Amino acid sequence: MGRPAVVLTRRWTRRAEEELARRYELRAHHDERELGRDEIVARCEGAVALCPTASDPIPAELIAALPESVRLIASFGVGVNHIDLEAAAAKGLAVSNTPGAVTEDTADLAFGLVLAVARNLARGDALVRSGRWRGVSVDDPLLGTRLWGKALGVVGLGRIGAAVARRARGFGMSVLYHNRSPSPEAERELDARYCRTLVELLEGADVVTLHCPLTDETHHLIDAAALGRMKAGALLINASRGPIVDEAALAEALASGVIAGAGLDVYEFEPRVTEALKGLPNVVLSPHLGTATRETRDAMGLRVIENIDTFLADGRPVDQVLP
Repeated sequence: MGRPAVVLTRRWTRRAEEELARRYELRAHHDERELGRDEIVARCEGAVALCPTASDPIPAELIAALPESVRLIASFGVGVNHIDLEAAAAKGLAVSNTPGAVTEDTADLAFGLVLAVARNLARGDALVRSGRWRGVSVDDPLLGTRLWGKALGVVGLGRIGAAVARRARGFGMSVLYHNRSPSPEAERELDARYCRTLVELLEGADVVTLHCPLTDETHHLIDAAALGRMKAGALLINASRGPIVDEAALAEALASGVIAGAGLDVYEFEPRVTEALKGLPNVVLSPHLGTATRETRDAMGLRVIENIDTFLADGRPVDQVLP
């Protein structure tokens, strides 16, 4: 009897693929082209696990067409909004993700966006490269804003949100947070203050950073009304999920001065970016680099493998989302 087969929808890092191939029959996909539904179904014939990334939609019709041999959808990433969980549950499939592997590097990127927006780093870089920089000016048009002593508002104080808050504390910032329920442990560690409503956080924070999952409730959580509640000098950071922010409303708020700036690593219509955002000088646009370090991408692949191992051994992956 041969080794169980595992299907990848995207290229992994070399280390992770080699480890997967050592344990399982690896059915890799190294083309940049996105696999279609019929191709995925054909590759899954006789396989035990399908391993998509957050960029690969796994809708109900694809799940229904998967061969009976497939018992696990082991996603490469934290979010599972790309998978129709209801359809997976109905078919009796287990679903897993990789939450712990991405925390620190995603937090680094999020706080990097805070610094880049607050201190106009992208605009400064463009000025130097263009040859238009004429030296230091006291009243420099690229004057930014100080972070020390300001308030960071974290929407979703989970693993990544808490890691961003720790970095903010190192910059002398106070921490506000909004969750469905308070976290006494986080409050003790971070000296954080719980905001019972999103409005309370938006009105009190100088920097708002988003770290909540994408659900029906959080889609367009940050809309024109929410942006209008923020301070005029406030910054918005999104390294979570693009559709949490209404990008048309954000572009209008940035252009009209409702808020001072934004840093985005994810987009509402990813990989397409709302055109109005591209022409604004007070937004930093990053191409979804939250987990983009060699160490994290290796760790994510190895965690997927661990989920497959434990599922086949015990019937339950380590990072189980379903059932």
